[in-house]
Amino acid sequence: MKLHQQIGVDMPDPVAVTAPGMDSAAVSEYLTQYMNAAQDALLLLDDAGCIQYCNLQARLLAHSLNPDKNQDELLHLRDWQPGLLSDSAMHTCRESGSWIGAVRIAGAVLRNRIAQVHLVALGPQRTQPFAMCIRDITLEYAREQELHERNAELEIAYTKLKSAQEMAFHTEKLASIGQLAAGVAHEINNPIAYVKSNLNMLRLPLAQLLRQARIPECEDDLRQAVSDELNEDAMNACDEALAIDVRDLITESLEGVDRVCRIVSDLKDFSHQDQAENWTMADVHAGLDSTLNIVWNEIKYKAHVVKSYGDLPLIECIPSQLNQVFMNLLVNASQAIDNNGIITITSECSGDQVSISIGDNGKGIPAEALPRIFDPFFTTKDVGHGTGLGLAISYGVIAKHHGVIEVTSVPGEGTLFMLKLPIAQPR
Repeated sequence: MKLHQQIGVDMPDPVAVTAPGMDSAAVSEYLTQYMNAAQDALLLLDDAGCIQYCNLQARLLAHSLNPDKNQDELLHLRDWQPGLLSDSAMHTCRESGSWIGAVRIAGAVLRNRIAQVHLVALGPQRTQPFAMCIRDITLEYAREQELHERNAELEIAYTKLKSAQEMAFHTEKLASIGQLAAGVAHEINNPIAYVKSNLNMLRLPLAQLLRQARIPECEDDLRQAVSDELNEDAMNACDEALAIDVRDLITESLEGVDRVCRIVSDLKDFSHQDQAENWTMADVHAGLDSTLNIVWNEIKYKAHVVKSYGDLPLIECIPSQLNQVFMNLLVNASQAIDNNGIITITSECSGDQVSISIGDNGKGIPAEALPRIFDPFFTTKDVGHGTGLGLAISYGVIAKHHGVIEVTSVPGEGTLFMLKLPIAQPR
């Protein structure tokens, strides 16, 4: 029985080019068999959406959607299911030559299935007929939806992880400052103490000047009285000494105030949480110097710092995060030295990257511990003297900056950390 006879529609046989030695009827039969073997529903429609031809899978689909309807009730595609092919799809196909979309289909047998519908206008005028392919993509659609859900879950998990990492980073910052708090307080108290002392010493000379300013008319009488006891040279010497003392006291006081301001400013920059993660062009040497200023009390009684700075350009970075790395390495270096040690800081530029090395001549790192020093919560320090996060965070910061951190250490001789950072972040 012909296909069109099976569905009750009068339609022509497929048109084909007759091969040598094969008549058109044989070619049509072969094409019919090929169409029926297809896994997709294949149809030929006229410009009004009436069915001119369909394969076996299309007939099965029609029956699944409408098991109670007879063949005469399924002559138009909208009889199968109204939403299977919209008027807008037909219009788009006439205009552009093709249309593809996903349609939800449901029937007595098929429920909540997703079909991909591909419509192609045939002929040079793109008016009629239309070739149509209907493919069941329910499983593919379900997998895609599952992938979207998993991706959304991963994004949420990543956001939480990133937030946790930022919190751990900030906590480590505060912990570092907490460990150095006593030293920082000492660094601030010292200049404040001599500023206070200098102000007390200036109190008497200033009082004398004020008294002189109140009674200028007595100046000649006072000088005459004093000159009776001291000669002119002695008086000039006293005036000069007083002037020098006042000048020195003021200079020292200003230096002390500047010292306090620098420490407070460095602490403010260091403890700032980079929630916005603002990348900027920054001076690495300025970051090293400000970090040294914060940890100086931790270092100055143990080691001498030797700086060998090269000519570095500004680099693209998050400055306070790099400063955290510098602090971790400098504090570790000072803690590895018992007394009279040396901490070296070197920098150089090579090509499109800069290198910063921080080394010490301390006790070094045991060979068995060296592969694990960047692991979170791993520490060789005594209990209560380290979180085990400093080097792990440092490694993460350098990786975030698309750099590398390397370490070499010899027990009893010292440790050297080398940071390599790109001048500009890759785009």
